[in-house]
Amino acid sequence: MLNQKCITCNNSFKGRIDKKYCSDYCRNTYNNSVNKDAKNLIRNTNNRLRKNYKVLTELNKTGKIKVTRSKLISRNFDFNFFTQIYTTKTGNVYYYTYDQGYLELDNEIYLLIKRD
Repeated sequence: MLNQKCITCNNSFKGRIDKKYCSDYCRNTYNNSVNKDAKNLIRNTNNRLRKNYKVLTELNKTGKIKVTRSKLISRNFDFNFFTQIYTTKTGNVYYYTYDQGYLELDNEIYLLIKRD
């Protein structure tokens, strides 16, 4: 057993030669601080996708409906977040958030659809 210093709190501790932390708390604190940026990006992206999905499901109760862009925006829908793009043979581009999708039509009208 060697006397070592914890890389998180700098306290002395005894342990194996490859041990870096004095406790589970210090190990978790260190790892959380290292991964904080990546976790925040993922958390924020997932939250935005969840909000978009909620908006689409609330507006599209029947499985197919037309709505205006302003109605989507008024509910804080963010057109930059989606999970999939599907392009048909005719060139129509559907944007999906999981199983809820939308297609931009003319004059800022959107067709909301649900994929079965």
